Amino acid sequence: MKNIIIFYASYGGGHLSAAKSIKQYLEENYSNIHLEMIDCMKYINKTVEKLTTGAYREMAKKAPKLWGRVYSGSEKGLLSKISKDSNKLMAHKLYKLLEEFNPDLVISTHPFSSQMVSYLKKKRKLNCKLVTIMTDFAMHKQWLIGHEYTEHFFVSNEAMKQDIIAYGVDGSKVHVTGIPMSHKFLEKFNSSKVYEDFKLNPDKKVILFFGGGEFGLGKDRTTAVLRAIIEKVPNYQIVAVAGKNVKMKESFEQLVFECRAENRVRVLGFTDKVPELMSIACSVVSKPGGLTTTESLASSIPMLIINPIPRSRRGKCRVFREKWGWYLA
Repeated sequence: MKNIIIFYASYGGGHLSAAKSIKQYLEENYSNIHLEMIDCMKYINKTVEKLTTGAYREMAKKAPKLWGRVYSGSEKGLLSKISKDSNKLMAHKLYKLLEEFNPDLVISTHPFSSQMVSYLKKKRKLNCKLVTIMTDFAMHKQWLIGHEYTEHFFVSNEAMKQDIIAYGVDGSKVHVTGIPMSHKFLEKFNSSKVYEDFKLNPDKKVILFFGGGEFGLGKDRTTAVLRAIIEKVPNYQIVAVAGKNVKMKESFEQLVFECRAENRVRVLGFTDKVPELMSIACSVVSKPGGLTTTESLASSIPMLIINPIPRSRRGKCRVFREKWGWYLA
């Protein structure tokens, strides 16, 4: 029996989704494992986790340029030092869990947990293998702190691999596998049933609009983007997904009422039917998060990218060029 821990953190949905996909695959394909999936920050301190993830979400929504500076600054200088020192301190709290669980393998989908585990390995408190799953399309140095104590890195594209090798990581450790996603995106769905389930017209094309994160524009401007699509492409149907953003969902519903577009616009809150919706969509409108980009690429759907966070788009644009020869930003 092998003990495996999958660590993630709730800064954006991609880290959690990747962790879930890995967990599902391992449980379906291996019987001799004991597996736990744990939010490393929530385990260390729920209050700190709530404050920091809340700050991340608000900055990403309302101050994307500020978040871009934080993202860039955390690669070097004072912010980078603060992050590294904080993770060293938090590693001691995480050690209690690791000591009790005694893992043979740790899989990390967030740089914080990778840093903590690599630090404990450096101090010879742990003797397990560490695997880091990088859930984006461009390298960030926070992922590579303690890389000497990481056995494997799994990355999304070849250019990213070369950047990591140039940074000084042993090339034999770096594997191009793509970002983990649900196997449902590789399934074939009955399109007629999907149209029927969502009360859509099978004779009209569908645009999938992900607006729950507000594109870093705020609720009103995000609603204005949706209004423009409704008015400018009257021959298309739109599925507007607000996720867990209740106020955004209410704003979408009010807009649909005002535009008298109930016959061709469907507003959804949180849904686990994204694979089905992507199977019938002709395009996706979204911010370029690592997971949504991966899912769109896997579904062969072009993306219209709205207001990408500064410093986060270079790798994704490169991937779009490799896939289609063009991109929108």
